[in-house]
Amino acid sequence: MNETTRTAPPPALAANLADRVTDLASLKILQKSLDEGVDTCFTRLETQRNQCTFGKSGVCCRLCYMGPCRITPKAPRGVCGADADAIVARNYLREVASGTAAHSDHARHLVLLLKKVAEGHGGYYRLADEQKLRAAARQYGVEEKDREAPAVALDLANLMLSEFTLQEGPLQTLKLAPLRRQGIWRQRKSQPTGIDRMVVESLHRTNIGVDHDYRNLLLHALRTSLADGWGGSRVASIVSDILFGSPSPVRSSANLGVLGERTVNLVVHGHEPALSEMLAIASHDPEILAAVKAAGADGLTLAGICCTANEILIRHGIPVAGNFLQQELAIITGAVEMLITDVQCCMPSLPEVAKSYHTEVVSTSDMAKTIGAVHMAFDEEHALDSAKQLILRAIANYRHRDPLKVLIPQVSKPLVAGFSVAAIKYMLGGTFRASFRPLNDAIIQGRIKGIVGIVGCNNPRAKTDSYINILTRELVQKEFIVLKTGCAAIASAKEGMLTPETALELAGPGFREVCEAVGIPPVLHMGSCVDNSRLLEAATEVVNEGGLGDDLSEVPVVGVAPEWMSEKAIAIGCYFVASGVDVILGHPFHISGSENVTRYLNQDTRDLFGASFHVCSDPVQAAELIMEIINRRRDKLGINRKTERKLYDMKDRRELHV
Repeated sequence: MNETTRTAPPPALAANLADRVTDLASLKILQKSLDEGVDTCFTRLETQRNQCTFGKSGVCCRLCYMGPCRITPKAPRGVCGADADAIVARNYLREVASGTAAHSDHARHLVLLLKKVAEGHGGYYRLADEQKLRAAARQYGVEEKDREAPAVALDLANLMLSEFTLQEGPLQTLKLAPLRRQGIWRQRKSQPTGIDRMVVESLHRTNIGVDHDYRNLLLHALRTSLADGWGGSRVASIVSDILFGSPSPVRSSANLGVLGERTVNLVVHGHEPALSEMLAIASHDPEILAAVKAAGADGLTLAGICCTANEILIRHGIPVAGNFLQQELAIITGAVEMLITDVQCCMPSLPEVAKSYHTEVVSTSDMAKTIGAVHMAFDEEHALDSAKQLILRAIANYRHRDPLKVLIPQVSKPLVAGFSVAAIKYMLGGTFRASFRPLNDAIIQGRIKGIVGIVGCNNPRAKTDSYINILTRELVQKEFIVLKTGCAAIASAKEGMLTPETALELAGPGFREVCEAVGIPPVLHMGSCVDNSRLLEAATEVVNEGGLGDDLSEVPVVGVAPEWMSEKAIAIGCYFVASGVDVILGHPFHISGSENVTRYLNQDTRDLFGASFHVCSDPVQAAELIMEIINRRRDKLGINRKTERKLYDMKDRRELHV
């Protein structure tokens, strides 16, 4: 183990820790990092305080080598002649393309695995949910009746792979949207073709000397995002359910306190579930349990960070160690034997942090290597053996743990997660009457005011989890059902808001009655960030059930990204708006350098798609804004009527003529 050079904590951070993080576990470990001179994203932010204003406003361009150029009042055009509108729009489109590529490449990996399983080359993987396989086949027009599951899976996998390479015509997955929304996309010429083509075309359009019309660029950004929301992300969720099982409600716990004082602690971090699924299975293998005992540990604790955590949580109930900004803090507890990474949201700082402790950081994807990490490529053909090798290596590292450096905050909260759309329908109606009818009726009657999806990451520029949890509390009190994914869901898990008891403590009276009757929490954890497509699936179920409009732009639903930081979040926001769902951002995009681009995204998209972006930095004000948006939709649906309760005397009863 190599010690890092100790650094003095930035005075501003040391004096204001409580202004940077919300939960007690993170506060304790962040203080430990300062005491031990270990650098984290919080200290690094202090060294980046004077962030580039040209970058923040989106008016810097480095797309060719005549530049870089930046737009100012004295220099309103770059060398090529591009103005602020074109430069900001091009930068924005590239961000959307990157976010779309991230989620959709995740999906491609899973579809290729599905194909291997169907062909009999899937190793230890199997078709875990045949019912979901056959339902998906019917949705995609693949014949499944009287056919063996592997044959159905192979046809479905090949069709889904064609969604990536399609050169002409719209994606098949768009047919899963409400019919009227499909018509809007056709009318606006915003139907995406193949996912790969959309990303490639985005890069082509933004090359030097191609597309200079900000409106054309932004329309393609929205079109590209639909290839993510209704293409890549939707495919990823469907195939994950087929391969690993559809989520159903499970109990677990969240925060750094899930780590064991005398257990081998193995933490998985990233986004793709193929490896974490095998680790979950391998952790119960007799060989592993024997090795743990031989190492002198009391057991093995497998826990997750970020969206890999969500994947194994919703299917196995495996505890969550934390969300995005806790990945370094988990190492600083001094109690993690191994932190395994795959792709997305894994900080390159992890090996540097680990130098101060015994933790081994192991990368497992050949497309996501990190300097300083041990690289052990995950072998899907021998998945279980590969997973066991990783766990055995972690067990061997247990003897290197320094008890003097261990501090595990005894802080964790219980949670219930795993609310897929199918699980929600089951809870609302049971096996034989599963439907969204009770939810629609509750919204129509006003016992539930509407649906709010809260998604996205954490960002050290804001107090971690604060906006998310204040907003969630406000919404539950105002009788909104809240659907969550990703790190936003973990934030509320750590706050203890993902339990049915939360309804008794927080929910308004009408909403509380619904939660008590059905037995669900007021805040539903629906999965990882790629599972945002489940939110659109749920909204579509509301439309299909009837009584709340025939398009997503009419349903009382709003999306919120409070503390987002990733290009994936930009793509997610875009496909929600393009689907007709208003999106509230806790902080703005890097577009302020162009009034036209800002107006297009925050206003003009309403005329095109029936929804737009809104920026609100205060969570309480955001709750009021959500109420305004939802009430406008309820008014248009004619369900905002307030009826006073009247006590009838005998004369009144006779006049009723009943």
